[in-house]
Amino acid sequence: MTSRRSRPGRSGGRSARSRGARLLAVAMGALSAACAGGPAADPSRAQADVELPGIDTREFTPREKREFSRYVSELASPCKAVAVSIAQCVLEKRACPECLPAAEAIAKAVRDGMSREQVEDLYKNRFDTSGVKDIPLDDSPSKGPASAPVTVVEFADFECPFCQRLAPVLDQLWEKRKGAVRFVYKFLPLAMHPHGELAARAAIAAQAQGKFWEMHDRLFANATNLEESDLERYAKAIGLDVDRFRADLRSTETTRRIDADRKLADRLGVRGTPTIYINGREYEAKLDLERWVDDEIAAAPVPAQAPATPAPAR
Repeated sequence: MTSRRSRPGRSGGRSARSRGARLLAVAMGALSAACAGGPAADPSRAQADVELPGIDTREFTPREKREFSRYVSELASPCKAVAVSIAQCVLEKRACPECLPAAEAIAKAVRDGMSREQVEDLYKNRFDTSGVKDIPLDDSPSKGPASAPVTVVEFADFECPFCQRLAPVLDQLWEKRKGAVRFVYKFLPLAMHPHGELAARAAIAAQAQGKFWEMHDRLFANATNLEESDLERYAKAIGLDVDRFRADLRSTETTRRIDADRKLADRLGVRGTPTIYINGREYEAKLDLERWVDDEIAAAPVPAQAPATPAPAR
């Protein structure tokens, strides 16, 4: 039996406690590292803020700068042939004219407070080539050259108040870019608008006499006056043969045209009016319409010039 006198003295106790404290500190450090998933992160490896020429981020908060930098560093260039990130594409001036517009769109999305999911959806809708829809134009009314680098297709209803407000905006957009934009109208009268189909029929009847756009403008300018007597008055005002207009208003061909556009809208998944497609991509209302069109014009390949005919030898 060990007597009390055989126990270590105070100095031996302090030494033992010191060793125990050191062991505890080592154990706690190891446990902390394990809970943290390994060694502490190296601050030098954190995502650095990205500054891109042509993109103004001076008013971004630190959080917005981090988000913007992460998106442009992680999302791939819109051009499949340029297999780098958007940021690298812009910084290295790669041969992808859509990289800078992509960075601008992302900057605006961040500025508008969009979530990551919203930013990615917007980017896919605007720049991913897999989202391009094949939209047959057939005999739809159009204006602008068939060879234009940009085709804008609108599904609309003449009695839709949103279509009415958009009509002058689209007119101005086309007027400024007549040589580069082809504008196509698709008929999508909605059941909720009692005069929508009758107005569409009037526009098709006017097209049969080469006066679609004249009737188009009258219908949108007088959207609260779309009774049949009003339509005949507009037909007379723009110089149509009114008897032929009345016949075409109710013809089976006019019905076929409207049904065809409705079926096309169903196939494309059109959810309402107005719905706009720019070179086959559905327009995202959060983006600037004119800028989108101008970016498409700028990204279009330059037509090849025919070789000059050499002057005859003298």
